[in-house]
Amino acid sequence: MQRRVGAGLSRPCAARCRAFSLVELLVVLFVIVLMTSLATLNVGDGGQQQVLESQVRELRNVAEFALEEAQMAGRDMGLVLAVDARGAQTQYLYDWRERRAEGWRSPALAREVLAPRTLPAEVELVLLLDDIPTADLLAAPLAEDAAPQVVFYASGEVAPGALEWRALDTAEVLWRLEWDLLGRMTMLPRGEVDDAYPSR
Repeated sequence: MQRRVGAGLSRPCAARCRAFSLVELLVVLFVIVLMTSLATLNVGDGGQQQVLESQVRELRNVAEFALEEAQMAGRDMGLVLAVDARGAQTQYLYDWRERRAEGWRSPALAREVLAPRTLPAEVELVLLLDDIPTADLLAAPLAEDAAPQVVFYASGEVAPGALEWRALDTAEVLWRLEWDLLGRMTMLPRGEVDDAYPSR
């Protein structure tokens, strides 16, 4: 009699214990999947930030080169900013010009350095200048004689201003590149951007 009672109780208990273990296993699997998804999202965002930082750094370096080139050649250099809305996605781009006797033209020298660049589709450019709160960008395709918004003068001066990389969907400032009258460049990441220049 005691054997039967013990045997009868042990079977439901074993079944309950196995069912409970299965629920625990499902919860653990759910947590693992959730954590993996969050880690993937964080890595993806970090990769995008690294690409964006690399682009900001590249423009800063090329702008410094353009200013040096303008002083050495005795010829003004210019940065042209444009927006291309012809396709399914709006994209922002920039290119370089030099001032010649016939007007602004594509640079004759160092064309591989002063080459046009296109930004990722999820980023927009906003140009801020001292005398113009938000300068208008040109429409792509750019004409050969397109006048630049930012001029690096042969005297070594630049009109102070800033260029912001913003998230296209939220308008959040991701990076800002600022420069002063002498062309000294400062890169400011998200979180370090101040209100020196008004936003749109």
